Amino acid sequence: MKSLPLPVIAMSVIMMAAAAGKPAVLQPGALGKYVASFNRLDHTHFGQAVSNEDAAEWMLANVPLFECPDPEIEEIYHFRWWTYRKHIKETPDGYVITEFLPKVSWSGKHNTISCPAGHHFREGRWIRDPKYLDDYASFWFRKGGEPRRYSFWAADSIHQLAIARGDFKLAIDLLPDLVKNHEEWEESRLAADGLFWQIDDRDGMEVSVGGKGHGGRGKRPTINSYMFGDAMAIAAIAERAGQPELAATYREKAARIKRLVQEMLWDDEAEFFKVLPLGEKVKRVDVRELHGFTPWYFHLPDRGKGYEKAWRQLMDPKGFRAPFGPTTAEQRHPGFTVSHTGHECQWNGPSWPFATTVTLTALANVLNDYPQDTVTKRDWFETLKTYAKSHRLTREDGTVVPWIDENLNPHTGEWIARTRLSRWKDGGWDPRKGGPERGKDYNHSAYCDLIITGLAGLRPRADGAIEVNPLLPDEAWDWFCLDGIPYRGRSITILYDKTGARYGKGRGLVVLADGEVCASAVNPGKILVR
Repeated sequence: MKSLPLPVIAMSVIMMAAAAGKPAVLQPGALGKYVASFNRLDHTHFGQAVSNEDAAEWMLANVPLFECPDPEIEEIYHFRWWTYRKHIKETPDGYVITEFLPKVSWSGKHNTISCPAGHHFREGRWIRDPKYLDDYASFWFRKGGEPRRYSFWAADSIHQLAIARGDFKLAIDLLPDLVKNHEEWEESRLAADGLFWQIDDRDGMEVSVGGKGHGGRGKRPTINSYMFGDAMAIAAIAERAGQPELAATYREKAARIKRLVQEMLWDDEAEFFKVLPLGEKVKRVDVRELHGFTPWYFHLPDRGKGYEKAWRQLMDPKGFRAPFGPTTAEQRHPGFTVSHTGHECQWNGPSWPFATTVTLTALANVLNDYPQDTVTKRDWFETLKTYAKSHRLTREDGTVVPWIDENLNPHTGEWIARTRLSRWKDGGWDPRKGGPERGKDYNHSAYCDLIITGLAGLRPRADGAIEVNPLLPDEAWDWFCLDGIPYRGRSITILYDKTGARYGKGRGLVVLADGEVCASAVNPGKILVR
């Protein structure tokens, strides 16, 4: 592998942007070096609202600084903010966040696609300037967005944004739109038995094993978890808005979905949530798929009922574990495949960052909020490391560069869709599909949110408390620092310093608010500051 020199960005830009940011401990020099390297390696697309030339200044002003002993986890953290900023697009309808940089035929207005929008909100809530997601939230309901073209947990996304900010004005203003959106999902996708159904392609999960033979139509753990999460979010926003009757209605809707998911989609023998095909006298599909972990993303499964046994499959090499995984279907199943024929995007085996993001977020919820002995922080941490490792592309000259794309071979790390598209047309861009670089800098997942809420462990709470619980295994690292996290009007720093010598803020886990130490513990564990 060739080594690449890192040009240094202009110091004046770094100092100007740092002054606008909120770091209390870290210096911005490392970020500038990362951005300079990413810019130099960029060979196709540049930013939309924020150019490559302005990327360092924008990142220093808007996102938390981060350092850790693992160079890959640290580099990809900066890389993913650098790619996210590329997708901020200024339009006559305000700012939106895109999934693809080139225009694709299946997108809506301004090249938007609702499928990954939930990830856009979870990631983007840690950007200091609120205008991007304020506009984006309004766009989906009032400026020509199509929130039901694909599955999208819209109300939950906007509620989580409000919790992180400590400001519910936007969520309350959009409450009628969120209610209408939920009602229209009920109108189009609610089956007679009370569960929601969806086509696997409309979940963004085409050619899934569980969708075969039924036109992809099924009562899926995905759409039902999204609707549960949205119902709970609408109830919480309605309470804030002084509408207790509406809140009670949506709590009842959420309770019904929860009960039906556990009764009808849980397979006792397989110990997993599965798809129930649409139709009469049908059985649950015979395959475990990674999206069966989605219920925990929204805290849907009841605690203490044994559902956490499903997580045994995550680290099982016959289940979902793979060197560049996790896989989207269990590897023991005969339908598992990594194919270079047929559709270029298949969810029957390849690893997808979208699903990996959901899985790691869901697992963080399990480790924080569910009494169980099935999975550990070590499992979460190893899966995160695998995810970080997958962010690579080997160029023809042998250079290995940071990369995020569509689907990848879970055993080799090859970006499958990119390989397939490059064979369809030699060079250039295929106007029908976007060409071989269609998925470059693909914004269909999250990563930085996993570092903030999982690894560093900031757990957003509606009551205003600061809860920190890093998912760092014992003795894994001697230090890390996440600095300048915008949270409920404060700037939060979370650091771990085993000896106290690196940062000079004391030994162990330390939490600062606006530069002042507000809590600490010798060992990395849960801290709650009320």
